[in-house]
Amino acid sequence: MRQNKMTGRIIIWVMVAILLPAITLQAEIKGPQQPSNKDKCPVCGMFVYKYPDWTAQIIFKDGAVAFFDGCKDLFKFYLNLNKYKPGKKIDDIAAIYVTEYYDMKSIPAADSYFVVGSGIYGPMGHELIPLAAKKDAETFKIDHNGKGILRFEEITRKVIDGLD
Repeated sequence: MRQNKMTGRIIIWVMVAILLPAITLQAEIKGPQQPSNKDKCPVCGMFVYKYPDWTAQIIFKDGAVAFFDGCKDLFKFYLNLNKYKPGKKIDDIAAIYVTEYYDMKSIPAADSYFVVGSGIYGPMGHELIPLAAKKDAETFKIDHNGKGILRFEEITRKVIDGLD
C-alpha cells in the first residue's frame, strides 16, 4: 500500500516537471510576430503579408495572434472583440503592435500617436497613421492634411466608422 502511494507521488511530480515548463513557455510573449503568407485579416479577409508597411497585430496571453492589414481593421476588431473573437476579452490581450509609418518597425500601439483623416491611404482606404513621436505626428498631420492626432485610448468606434 505504501509503495503505491509513493509511486503515485512520483508520477505526479514527474508530470508537474514536464508540464510546468510547457505551460510557462506557451504564455511567454516574445514581442511582435511576423505574419505568414497564410495569415488573413480577421476583419476583411485580406492576406496580411502583402502589406508589411501597414501590418498590425494583437497578441493574446494564450499565444494566439491576430494580424491586420492596417490599424483601422485592428481597431474594428479590438472595439468589437466579441464579434470577431467570441470568448475573448480585453484582459486576454498581452500586447498590441502597429507598424510605425516612417521607420516601418513594430511599435506598441499604446505608445503611438495616430493621425486621423490624412490624405494617405492604406490597403483598406482611409487609415489611421501610427507614429512613434508626437513631433512626427504633428509634422505628418500638417504635411498630409490630417484632421487630428489621437492616442490609443481616444480611438472609438465613431472615429473608425468615420474612416469608412
